[in-house]
Amino acid sequence: MSGLTHLDEDGAARMVDVSAKPATARAATASGRITMSAQAAAAIRDGAVKKGDVLAVARVAGIMAAKRTADLIPLCHPLPLSGVTLDLAVEAEGVTATATARTTHSTGVEMEAMTAVSAALLTIYDMAKAIDRGMVIGEIRLLTKSGGRSGDWRA
Repeated sequence: MSGLTHLDEDGAARMVDVSAKPATARAATASGRITMSAQAAAAIRDGAVKKGDVLAVARVAGIMAAKRTADLIPLCHPLPLSGVTLDLAVEAEGVTATATARTTHSTGVEMEAMTAVSAALLTIYDMAKAIDRGMVIGEIRLLTKSGGRSGDWRA
């Protein structure tokens, strides 16, 4: 099973040992989108969703999820995050979420950024589903990462 970092020599799952890697400044940015009816987007934009301020709650949910990524993703290292930002842009028929996670550690924060986006979009769905149950979450992807042995990467 050589070359697969999350499997041991017998093919069993394992958490990669990163203790020998140096702690460096690392950052990752991810984005995703939820498409919806124009009515749902307008209600979110105008603060007219009965459950409350959708964007504020989604932002907090995303940040909280980034902090709990290791509890959600098997074999993901728990990281001391130094910062998480989550921007939400309401468009005519949807919302785009963009999250950036930062740490100074021995492994990257790509999963934290993507988890933040995912949780924010799921929260938007939950809060606005009474207006539009046909919303679609998608396009979740890594946009950039920096730091670590592999250096910088851009989509």
